Parts: sequence; structure tokens; C-alpha cells
Amino acid sequence: MSSDRMAPMSKDDRSIISWFAFAAAIAALVVAIVGVSNNNGGSASGGGGGSTSTPTVDVTMTDFAFTPATISIPTGGAKIRLTNKGAATHNFQVAELGLKSIDVTSGVTTDFDIPAQKAGTYKVICPQPGHEGAGMVGSLTVSTSSTPSGGADHPVGDPKLMSASQMDALMLKVAQQYPAATAGHGGDVRQPDSVSTNADGSRNVEFTITAKVVDWEVEPGKVVQAWTYDGVVPAPEIHVNSGDHVKIILKNNLPQSTSLHFHGIQVPNVMDGVDPYTEAPTVPGGEHIYEWIAKGPAVGIYHSHHNAEQQIPDGMFGAFTIDEIPIPQKLIDKGYTKVDKKVNMVLNDAGVIGLSLNGKSFPATEPYTLRVGEVMQATYMNEGLLGHPMHLHQPMGWIVAKDGIPMDEPTPADTIWVAPGERYTVLYMGMEPGVWAWHCHILTHAETPTGMKYMVTALIVER
Repeated sequence: MSSDRMAPMSKDDRSIISWFAFAAAIAALVVAIVGVSNNNGGSASGGGGGSTSTPTVDVTMTDFAFTPATISIPTGGAKIRLTNKGAATHNFQVAELGLKSIDVTSGVTTDFDIPAQKAGTYKVICPQPGHEGAGMVGSLTVSTSSTPSGGADHPVGDPKLMSASQMDALMLKVAQQYPAATAGHGGDVRQPDSVSTNADGSRNVEFTITAKVVDWEVEPGKVVQAWTYDGVVPAPEIHVNSGDHVKIILKNNLPQSTSLHFHGIQVPNVMDGVDPYTEAPTVPGGEHIYEWIAKGPAVGIYHSHHNAEQQIPDGMFGAFTIDEIPIPQKLIDKGYTKVDKKVNMVLNDAGVIGLSLNGKSFPATEPYTLRVGEVMQATYMNEGLLGHPMHLHQPMGWIVAKDGIPMDEPTPADTIWVAPGERYTVLYMGMEPGVWAWHCHILTHAETPTGMKYMVTALIVER
């Protein structure tokens, strides 16, 4: 196995960061990601053009929240004016009342009528797969005394309630927490449980993977019930060589059945992990064995293919790689002669994990270090429900493989759109020293009125 594969940041890596300079640089990083304030925090109003008998309440939908989250209407009913300022399609559903809006796509405003209802408080959700689990919930209070409103639940840091200096102070406070310590680290390369060599020189490599639910800290204080392989998010990276006889033993300690699919990896049909077609589901307490001969190079993901709209966003994903991606001659001629560091960056945006990089949300995301002239190989892997335009400030990226297929002619790019299921392998060379922002460029996935959040990290380039 290659000795230069990604490992957790070492003490030596951390020691090269001058924390005094880092604190100053991270303050500048607050405004380095386009200084956009999310103005979605306003309360609902009773105006909006509604009549006296049918008042109008304004509700903004973003990825993944309703604003306001608490809505009050009279028993006589109301018109809910839904505006989607997120990137994903959303809905407004009150299941207990049998009410559900049409799909509201990004940038669209539509009216949703709620007829007369009995007094009570009802749960509101977005029923799109994974959105409720990501926190897109609210409440609807119906009462005889209610006037249409968004209640008094303005989120902390509502831009309409803050001065510029207050907002700046909150943003700086969040930035200075980075990198915040949280329990758990995923995605490290794991060694096979057993390795033997055949007479022809090929290897037999065996891994046992246990699917289980664990407590996982996404950001400081936010602990969720993650569905995992081997108890971490992302799951450990499995790396093998072409010609290896691979044996994977899946043990299911989940409360549901599951299966294991090797996305982007060439396997026989009976090993594709798609129950009930290629196999029976692996029931709770059960096991299933997958075996095949590895053919590379390949960059894939192993993940569930059973109730996958919940199991994958909740954490059941990990990198599966075969061999190494070669450096194109064009880049070798430019000085990209070897890869000094490797990073797998798994993107997610739904389930209990939510908007995150490698199972963590800023300020708990991991910073990466590189010296001037060194080369980092970053592979973006999207296991979420949305596409994400990933952008690293300053160093120009060179795409050298798409979905694990090496490219003869590398493509330069500083913002790379990664659709769900896609993998892009990119080479970056450290150029200018400093702390460089690295984030999804859908701004609601990287910024809030109280500072950076979610899909944000940094590359620290040292001399």
C-alpha cells in the first residue's frame, strides 16, 4: 500500500502553523468567502396582500430550514407565501392535517392555502428525502386568538436585529473557534484484517466491516445518531491493488436491513450489493460476503443500497480506491512530479449529518497544510442529495481524473461542480503562503449571518 496516503493531521503538521498569524489570517478569512449575509431571518407578516378573512404569512425556505420556524395562524385559515432561497427543491408539509405544498424549486415564490383548522400545534417538515433529518422542521400553531405571525423565534444573529459591529463580532468569534475539537475522526486508511500472497504473486486481502449506529459529533455540541461503517463518518478508506483478491465481510448491527454497494468499482453482478435483485438484504444481526478481483485504477465509494435515501446521508459511506491516479505528463513538465499529500473530501448535505465535509461542519472541519511547491491530490466525492461547486481560493486546480478514470489532458479549474455520486481527482500546488478558504460556493452552504458554517475548511500554505 502506498505510504503517502492521507492520514490524520500530525503534530508536526500542526506545529508548522503559527497560531498568532493563523488567528489574524482566519479573521481575514471571514470576508474571503464572498461577504454575503443571509437575509432569510425575517419574521412572517400579516400583510403580504392577503384579505382580512385570509391573511398571508411569509415563510422562507433555505437549505435546510424554514424561517420563521414557528408560525401562528387563526383557526379561520391563512395563505402561506413560500419563497425558496435555497439550492434544493423544498416543500411545506403538515402531515397531521393532510396538507402538503407543491414542489417549490430554487428561486420560486408560491402561495399555499391552509383552510380553516381546529386549534392546536402541528409539526411542519420538508418531506424531500433527507431534509427533515437535516433539520428542516418547524411548527404551526392554530388558535382562536392568533394573528398571523412568525412568533418570537428570531434566530440568534437575525441580521434585521443586529448592528454591523454585532454581526462582525459574531463572525469573528465563530472564525476564531476554528479548528474546533470534536469527538471522532473518519476517513483514515485502514489496513486489511488479513493478507496472504498466492504463488502467482497476487494477494488475498480481507476486511470485516461492521455497520452500526453511534453517537457522532458533527460540530461542537451537535451530537447525532449516525449510521456508520466501523463507527466513523466517513467510513475508513479501503485501498487495494489491481489483481488483489478482495474479500469484504459485512456485519449488520443496524436496526434495519442493509446491503453494501461498491459505487464506481468493477465487480461481478452478483457482488453489486443491490437487494433484492443481486442478493437478499442483510438483516439485522446478519452477515454477507463480497468477493472479486480488483481492477484499477479506480476511485469509488462503498455505501448502502438499502433504504439508501436515509442510510447514506446519515453516514454510511466511505472511499474505496484501487491503485494510484497517474500524473499527466503535461503536469509533470510543470513541476507536479509527485504527490506529497492526499485528501479525500466526502461531501454531504442531508440526513442527521447535514451540510458537511468528511462528516464535520465548520468550525469542526479539518484544516490541511501544504508547503510552497508541494502537491496535494484532493478527491471530491459527493454522497449528498445536491450538487456542490467546490472552490479552493488561490491555488489553481488541475482535474486529473473523473470518476476514477485518468485524464490524458488535465483540465484547469478553480470551481468544480460535483454532482451526487461523482468523484473528481484534482491536483493543487502550494503557491502563495497563507490561509486559503476552501468551501462549497453555494453561499447558503458556507455562510450564515453569524459567520461561516457547514461546508467550509481551509488550506494553510507555509514556506
